[in-house]
Amino acid sequence: MEAKECILQRRSCRRFTDRPVDRDVVREIVELARFAPSWKNKQIVRYTVVDDKAVKDDIARNCVRDFPFNTKTISRCAALAAVSYVTGRSGRDDQGALQSPDAEKWEMFDAGIAAQTFCLAAREYEVGTCIIGVIDEEGIARRLGLPEEEKVACLIAMGYPEEWKSAPPRLTAEELLRFC
Repeated sequence: MEAKECILQRRSCRRFTDRPVDRDVVREIVELARFAPSWKNKQIVRYTVVDDKAVKDDIARNCVRDFPFNTKTISRCAALAAVSYVTGRSGRDDQGALQSPDAEKWEMFDAGIAAQTFCLAAREYEVGTCIIGVIDEEGIARRLGLPEEEKVACLIAMGYPEEWKSAPPRLTAEELLRFC
């Protein structure tokens, strides 16, 4: 699949078939996602994939801040990727000093780039995804046993879609673009 085609076809998917996503496919997705750029190539993003139904259901019930739409999406997906990042590295020099007043934003920026790259890579393998952000980050980190220096940025529900939907309406390039 060409990059343009992949970008145009990638959709948030919230309804999945019962078909599991093979762990080798997940490895291939991460193999591609690891090429996502990061601040000074710090490579702070980590992926913890949950394919155990009991753990997935526990996260759906207890870690989505009473947001039922996300509970349904997580319950329906074949696997759930927790995208986390190692804190204290992006936006900082080798001694840990911030490089600018807002340098701490780079951690989440790096995680966002990585999440989108993960989703585009998944599309290459016909795996649908949905980035989920209304979550209890600390609860998920505890449930998954993440190291103390990692924070959860988002979850990505994944599975084989019941159907690939059309794109919702988008603003035009003219509405989004300005030149100075």
